[in-house]
Amino acid sequence: MFPGKNAGRIANRMIGDNVKNTRASFLALCIGLLTFAGVASAHHGTANYDTTKTISVKGTVTGFDFVNPHVEIFWEAKDDSGTMQKWQGELTSPNRLSRVGWTKSSIKAGDAITIGGYPTKSGSHEIWIQKVTLASGDDLPTGMGN
Repeated sequence: MFPGKNAGRIANRMIGDNVKNTRASFLALCIGLLTFAGVASAHHGTANYDTTKTISVKGTVTGFDFVNPHVEIFWEAKDDSGTMQKWQGELTSPNRLSRVGWTKSSIKAGDAITIGGYPTKSGSHEIWIQKVTLASGDDLPTGMGN
């Protein structure tokens, strides 16, 4: 019933193996996190936008998606020739915007709105939104989250 003299050695070896396994698991986790950090950073990059220019586009909201990973606003605006153009803009996450007062009903289809931000380098009708101004002249805070 009493352990033999090798019981202590076996217990010490098992503890040593557990420490080695824990270290190896921790190292694998760190390598995995570092591997995906580059992907996450690229996702939030500004390569698609010309951050040296800002534009402002006034129009009428056609859609508002207050969903992850990024809030999106869709609107129509007339170009210089009077032709209606479809625009879209991207903001930060709903979580961040909620912290500065946004809700799912902050913007509704039919609202007159002015969007300011960085245009795409390609010239497509898309903006990385930095400023949202309602018809009343009030700015919705973006929380500097973009």
